[in-house]
Amino acid sequence: MRREHHSRAFTLAELLVTLVVTGILLSALATLAFALSRATCVEDDTALAQAQLRHGTLRLQDLIWNCRMICAIEGNALAIWQADTNQDGQINVNELVYLDSGDTGDTLQLCSFSSSSNPHVTFSSGTLSMTRSELMFGHNGVYTPLIPDAENVQVVCDVAPPLTRQVTTSFDLTDKGIVGQYQVNAALRAWAGHLLNETGDTLVSDDDE
Repeated sequence: MRREHHSRAFTLAELLVTLVVTGILLSALATLAFALSRATCVEDDTALAQAQLRHGTLRLQDLIWNCRMICAIEGNALAIWQADTNQDGQINVNELVYLDSGDTGDTLQLCSFSSSSNPHVTFSSGTLSMTRSELMFGHNGVYTPLIPDAENVQVVCDVAPPLTRQVTTSFDLTDKGIVGQYQVNAALRAWAGHLLNETGDTLVSDDDE
């Protein structure tokens, strides 16, 4: 006697239900993966912003701490004599840097120069013999971001240059929609006041004048 074997196949309705459930699971997994990816990107962006803030703050403090003199204020920028590299007691183009907060105070950057002739720059009563524009275009000026996303930047000196002994820099940073306020105070450790004349408004060639 012959036996008959019956195999039960999936119906169309069962296949459709399986496809719908599979689609829901895949959609949930894709949403979870996207959320994790976004969270990782946000964390990476926050870590990068914090690292830039620490680096920029330390560099700013080091610049003011070790500079020879705050020479002048030009617009929203401070002209800073970084160091007497050639030990001649005079300011040379390559020794100057500007701490610049931008025309609208929406950045914090440095402007430095590279000149093969490296001429002297004199100043009197807080005014340099060459403007920043002349230095920029005549001596290969380069801008370097210090804290690029800073807003409402304010740079304040305790007294007018060149008698400045302390610089306070304040700015805002926005992270995840929250505005944080920051302030950096730095005092000149190696102020070259002995190179000024008796009235304190002009740099002289040595400290015997």
